[in-house]
Amino acid sequence: MENKGLVFIPDISGFSRFVSETEIEHSRLIIQELLEILINANQLGLEVSEIEGDAILFYKFGDPPDLKALYTQVEHMFCSFHRNLIAYELTKYCQCKACLSAINLSLKVITHYGEFTGYTVRNFSKLIGKDIIVAHQLLKNDIADHEYWLITKSLVKDSKPLNLADWMQWNIGAKQTETGDVSYHYAQLGHLKHELTQVEAQPPELAKKVRAVSVSEEYDNDMITLFHACGNFNYRARWQEGVEKVEELSHYLPRVGMRCRSTHTDGKVITYVSSYYKYQPERIEFSETDEKDKSVTYFTLEKLAPLKTKLTIDFYLNKTLPVELVFRLMKKKKIEEAFYKSLQTLKVFAKGLYVPSAKDFL
Repeated sequence: MENKGLVFIPDISGFSRFVSETEIEHSRLIIQELLEILINANQLGLEVSEIEGDAILFYKFGDPPDLKALYTQVEHMFCSFHRNLIAYELTKYCQCKACLSAINLSLKVITHYGEFTGYTVRNFSKLIGKDIIVAHQLLKNDIADHEYWLITKSLVKDSKPLNLADWMQWNIGAKQTETGDVSYHYAQLGHLKHELTQVEAQPPELAKKVRAVSVSEEYDNDMITLFHACGNFNYRARWQEGVEKVEELSHYLPRVGMRCRSTHTDGKVITYVSSYYKYQPERIEFSETDEKDKSVTYFTLEKLAPLKTKLTIDFYLNKTLPVELVFRLMKKKKIEEAFYKSLQTLKVFAKGLYVPSAKDFL
């Protein structure tokens, strides 16, 4: 049995069109994150042979796994994959084509049992064998829908696999290869998406806070470009007065829940969390809350014309008399001046910022 085992390939469908029609950098990060989600969803003790662009070649030597256990693994990966896409769709900051179309990516899983072995060249391990080739050939088939689980007859003890869920229906097919036809069964997995919950981010609770500062400015920029300029943590030190540097602490792509550590010129170090985001064609709102929940900074962008946007920044503090009194007497004027100066610096920075997809939203 040492040269027999399971070949398990989850493949992200739509990847080729995705990278050719969208912004390369964000599509790369989205796919990278999804591949990591699939690896982390491994419950069967599968080994990773290699990452193949939009797919992962998993394997496990030994006897064929129980079909029910195999389905549980497929279900877990599929749901983890789509749960992540739904969460990103509801919390994403970016409105580029890559981020907007990520929700349309799909997943299929190929499972096959057969003979193969491994070899190592320096630090690189590879699998070789006719059944590795067969498994890869099965990725290209005539199945219309791109969300399915395919199993070859090598994993089916009877003439037809059991329905492992009430909604599951098996279909049959065959793949013509150089060594003959490979018969398989496949079941659509789209039903699993209906059971995934969608929870939208809620705006921060401001009832217990007081608006201490409110500043506004109009910009000769489209709304998307200005949003990228002021909403991206990586740009914050380029325009916000008193900010020396900003370090991102989590997430590959900007979204609700991302965290950053902001180092200020006065020596203060504050961790901020993105607490809310809402996009509308004429308006964008987002907020940042300091990790100790002492303040909330609320940004509102309003589209006045294709190349005219108004930005309002509202700064909230906890609604307690001592805090309000100290702020008014000792801090308000200084912070207000810093915000106004920041808005002017932002004008220069935003003017020189290029966002490829911004023209699509004019």
